[in-house]
Amino acid sequence: MNNKQINETSKFLSYILRHEPHAIGLQLDSEGWAEINSLIIGAAKEGRILDQAIIQTVVNSSDKKRFTLSDDGQRIRAAQGHSASDVNLQHIEKEPPEFLYHGTATRFLESILQQGLIAGSRHHVHLSQEFLTAIVVGQRYGKPVVLKIESLKMYQQGFKLFQAENNVWLTEAVPVNFISIQNQLPDSSLDKNTSTAST
Repeated sequence: MNNKQINETSKFLSYILRHEPHAIGLQLDSEGWAEINSLIIGAAKEGRILDQAIIQTVVNSSDKKRFTLSDDGQRIRAAQGHSASDVNLQHIEKEPPEFLYHGTATRFLESILQQGLIAGSRHHVHLSQEFLTAIVVGQRYGKPVVLKIESLKMYQQGFKLFQAENNVWLTEAVPVNFISIQNQLPDSSLDKNTSTAST
């Protein structure tokens, strides 16, 4: 497979495994797992050719670790980002670092500074340990802006934060009082040994 085919297949899998499994007649369990054989059959009905080797290639080539295969290799799921109503993925609750970052577009800033960060159609707000990763995420939606989140203070005040399998941090919402605008790259010491996972 060339890079274009890998990217197209990755986008298809993200769409199906995060948002619309029923578009190909696929059923996800409450943890987001899909049977690979059922995925292959459903995709074929829509004219998209998948097999075990193609799926394995996409999983292995994702530097963002978007997908996880079960130990027996028979099931697959998206690491995070679900909006499908029948999925209730149980992520690991953890104590976060002092600060996390959220990338968005400047056009959303006024609303965020009024109501905080809310999950919207997704199950969680996605946060990154890396400032640069947050910039990349923000660029998807327009002129980027990075928000600095006082995540440890949130945790200490009773808010739950989770870490997905691909190291993206998740929470149900971030109130305004924990948010500030981060206009420049923070002290590099804050970003040592952090993940490059995309949100």
